[in-house]
Amino acid sequence: MDNKNKLMDRIVKLLFVLIFAVIVFAAGFSFIVTEGTTAVVSRFGRIIGVHTEAGLYFKLPWPIDDVIAFDARNQYMDSGYNETLTNDKFNVILQTYLIWNIRDAERFYISVGDFTTARRYLNNLLANIKNGVLGNYRLSALVSTNLDDIRVDEIAGIIEERVAQYAMNNYGIEIQALRIRRIAFPDINIQAVFNHMIADRQRHVSRYVAEGERDAAIIISEAEATAAEIIARGRLEAAEIASETERKIAQIYGEAYDRNPELFIFLKNLIALENSVNADTVIIMRANESPFNVIMRSNKGKSPPDTIMRPDEGKSPPDTIIRLNEGDFPPSITVSPYIRKPQ
Repeated sequence: MDNKNKLMDRIVKLLFVLIFAVIVFAAGFSFIVTEGTTAVVSRFGRIIGVHTEAGLYFKLPWPIDDVIAFDARNQYMDSGYNETLTNDKFNVILQTYLIWNIRDAERFYISVGDFTTARRYLNNLLANIKNGVLGNYRLSALVSTNLDDIRVDEIAGIIEERVAQYAMNNYGIEIQALRIRRIAFPDINIQAVFNHMIADRQRHVSRYVAEGERDAAIIISEAEATAAEIIARGRLEAAEIASETERKIAQIYGEAYDRNPELFIFLKNLIALENSVNADTVIIMRANESPFNVIMRSNKGKSPPDTIMRPDEGKSPPDTIIRLNEGDFPPSITVSPYIRKPQ
């Protein structure tokens, strides 16, 4: 019975030894790479392997082999508030952020070593490249009321391209994305920025005003030229019409005179008389001369000698008063010095 107990004790001890040996072997001669992790294996400081796939891997126990694991997932980093000088000498605060991960673990291990150092390197790299890129752009590329002047996406793209290339070549870091998060100005520069924006707007206003005045001058000049052409053409046509009208009038007068000269002269005198006076006209003329002789002839035989023609007598309604000199008439006719023009 004692022999069985001793045998069992030995077996148990042997199992414990085996288990301990397995544990020691597993701990010293193997390691596990989890999902999203990259492992770098170094032997006496020299890298002998990089494992990016999840699984169980073997190695020599420490201090012969050393395993350094890095998080291979995407990392976020904010650049903070760094002042940058534009091409037109304005200080701006360009805050950016970037998404990065470890692409080349061996290079990352040799050049950087850990995430704290990586963030410091990336922040310095980003600040230097931002200064270099923004030095080629004016402030209006970041802040402007004219959308055509804005170059924010273009600036961010150039910075991302340069940072990504340098980080990959020197640090083994892959830049997934870089974006401009915020654009701000130091307090001492805010008024200067406002003045710059006002001057920029005034420059556009002056250009628009000059273009408007130029276009207005062209339009006015063309309108005046067109108007002058129309007026000249109208005057020429009017002169032709007037000339033709005078010719036809002369022809009609000639035909009328040929038919009845006495009636023609009588009507012409009436027309001249009508055109000579109006409701407020006082004319002093000889009554026996043209065109007022028609009045005398129209009343001849109606007023006996030594009879005075009153304003309200006969067919002459009140209208224009014609002052006549009585001594200018023949002795056989006595005429009132006022004779009213018939309508």
